Amino acid sequence: METKNEYFLPIQLSKVTSTQTDSLAHVGDLAYSIDYDAPEGTAVLAALGGTVIFVKDDSSMGGDDQRFEDDANYIEILHENDEVSEYEHLLYKSAAVKVGDRVTAGQKIAEVGNTGWSECPHLHFMVFPKGQEYKTLMIRFVNGV
Repeated sequence: METKNEYFLPIQLSKVTSTQTDSLAHVGDLAYSIDYDAPEGTAVLAALGGTVIFVKDDSSMGGDDQRFEDDANYIEILHENDEVSEYEHLLYKSAAVKVGDRVTAGQKIAEVGNTGWSECPHLHFMVFPKGQEYKTLMIRFVNGV
């Protein structure tokens, strides 16, 4: 299933060292997730305006093992189209937003990190319908891949 809206890239492509759609973690309902490898500290941008509904940025733990999965820092934004965008593996204490904040497309919300089940600094980005967490949608971008 495809998203109802077009999203902006959640990261500046000039900072991205590689983009991956195939990963051991991107199977089944997560098939439309995208990883953007980028240096730690790279700005993470809201891909569409909306309201921040979840922020976790208290973990400094991460590693290349599934046992670190619950240690990932992430932000979720609810959009007017009833879709939620999620930004994962964020840098410890880098969240620039809090629950309830309204954000605009392109606004800095955090920084790329290496928390959770992660082998290198990157941004894991996905969009899913409200209430269907982790049932990812195919993303259409206004400005890139």
